[in-house]
Amino acid sequence: MGKRWVLVAHRSGARLFENRGPGKGLELLKTVEHPAGKLRSHDIDSDKHGRSFDRRGGGRHAYTTEQDPTMHIAEQFAKQLAELLDDGRTQQRYAQLVLVAEPRFLGILRAALTSTTAARVVATLTKDLGSTNARELPKHLEDVIAI
Repeated sequence: MGKRWVLVAHRSGARLFENRGPGKGLELLKTVEHPAGKLRSHDIDSDKHGRSFDRRGGGRHAYTTEQDPTMHIAEQFAKQLAELLDDGRTQQRYAQLVLVAEPRFLGILRAALTSTTAARVVATLTKDLGSTNARELPKHLEDVIAI
């Protein structure tokens, strides 16, 4: 089976654990802080959008952003985590990968993975366990992997 990495992520941080097999528990390898993930859209994009006149008539309207600023920050963080996982794969530090995140961020994270790293994903758990104590994580993960 080899080593298994378990990434427990949310928008404001992530913890990377290693599991060496059933009964071996989880060993914390790395904590990645991401304080920008706690910001709200109005904190990120505090300037008002530009305004424009309609082509016909005197109506005015505001320009809109094409992407929610919080979504953009989440995508950047997901890319950072994907690079961390890709580096571990290329250095052969793990054979299997488990991803744990709330549903929306899990989708962003999966989209950021390279196809070769994504092929190592053996299980996913759609829960926000970012603030869960490390000692309590195994009971949340028992349905997807034997720890």
